[in-house]
Amino acid sequence: MAIAIALLVIVAGSVLFQGLSPWWLTPLASNWGRMDDMMRLTLLVTGVFFVALNLFLALTLWRFRHRERPHAGHVAAYQPDHPRLERGLIVATTLGIAALLVPGLVVYAQYVTPPDDALQVEVLGQQWRWSYRLPGADGRFGRVDARFVSASNPFGLDPADAAGADNRLVPGEELHLPLNRPVRVFLRSNDVLHDFFVPPFRARMNIVPGTVTSFWFTPTKLGRYEVLCAQLCGVGHYGMRGFVVVEPAADFERWRAGLRTFAIAKAAPAPG
Repeated sequence: MAIAIALLVIVAGSVLFQGLSPWWLTPLASNWGRMDDMMRLTLLVTGVFFVALNLFLALTLWRFRHRERPHAGHVAAYQPDHPRLERGLIVATTLGIAALLVPGLVVYAQYVTPPDDALQVEVLGQQWRWSYRLPGADGRFGRVDARFVSASNPFGLDPADAAGADNRLVPGEELHLPLNRPVRVFLRSNDVLHDFFVPPFRARMNIVPGTVTSFWFTPTKLGRYEVLCAQLCGVGHYGMRGFVVVEPAADFERWRAGLRTFAIAKAAPAPG
């Protein structure tokens, strides 16, 4: 009986905490409000199952609790299966999983299918910093190869590839983006698994060594937003931070024009 009461208290406390909690998502700053919708849908579906199953368990514990004297209808009986109950559980579980997966798959398909006019940005993750690269006037990224990776060339740009000569390299860990323009992000890693995440954009994706992943989003609010690594990538994981500055298009163009190209960076003398 005490366990049944404890379950009721847990259910009531969980529902109240979720409904009254002041901690929620950060204000949305991109076009991906559908990510918030998927979060609410997940909470709704899992919450319904959580409440229903725990209330059923509490009812079972109370109704079939031990009693000192036997009562009619309270005699234990072994039943190896219950086809009707099992069919009902299969149907309910299938509907619940479908309600979670189908809308999410639709949104994910949109998430990885960028508009044709999206600005391209490459994000490179490495222990424990972010680096950024933008294409030049031709709109093309230069060829990269792990053989060329060095302290002065973290992207591993091929010096012999003409397409990479005008690629613009971002110094430091602050990336600027234009307001209300779609941005397609290409993600690479030089070492271990990372995850590029800007919470207000609701945009994130794992960065897997040896492959290129991508997604897109449209910044919709001016501001300076913190970039986090959402995968435990080593002892310096906590310090792997950067910033994305969303600004008017004219300001972005001035910032981009001031970036050094790979050709200029390659020709610069080594420090020290």
